[in-house]
Amino acid sequence: MPPNVFISYTSHDDVWLKALEEQLRCRPQNADSIFLFRAIRALDHLVRELPQESLRAAASAQSDVGVVLEGLLRASDLGFASQRAPRPLIAARLRGARAQTALLEAEGGALTSTETATLLGISRQAIHKRRRAGRLLALPSGRRGFVFPAWQLSEHGVLPGLEPVLGALEGHDPWMQARFFLSSNLRLDGARPLDELRRGNVERVVAAAEVYGEHGAA
Repeated sequence: MPPNVFISYTSHDDVWLKALEEQLRCRPQNADSIFLFRAIRALDHLVRELPQESLRAAASAQSDVGVVLEGLLRASDLGFASQRAPRPLIAARLRGARAQTALLEAEGGALTSTETATLLGISRQAIHKRRRAGRLLALPSGRRGFVFPAWQLSEHGVLPGLEPVLGALEGHDPWMQARFFLSSNLRLDGARPLDELRRGNVERVVAAAEVYGEHGAA
């Protein structure tokens, strides 16, 4: 890292930002502290630039990550004049990240492998064995490796019918599989596959999964 990196990010009249800068100066000048400070300055910039309506909408997101993504997207959509405004390619990536965040937060959120193992009464090793075999849906999650959507579990264990549907979805990436379960499906008369599984209509959902992604198949 270059020396005195924080000199380039000296705050103006914000007491709290100055105090944060001083705290971070006392820490090792590593990637964590530099990222934290620059990210906070970027968020401070968004608060100054975005209208209150956009800030309220962003603040209503379910998670902290969702708040940040929504704020950045609204800044991009408004196209305010700033060198910090996201470019179109970045905006497209942010929309993809927002969609993934929504999938992670849906229907009870996501569980760690330890939490999933506890609920199912099996070991973490067994959880990952099921994941690798395509018997549980797992979504990539940075340093945590994988997380497991809570909706695939019921009070009696794994949601009945999940495994044959995952088998029919083999070949699609995990995000596409999650989107299948949580999106309305024309072959199910507009119902979500997850809701149909909960009703016990396994064969209908498997049939819809077998043609998922084909032309005209939602």
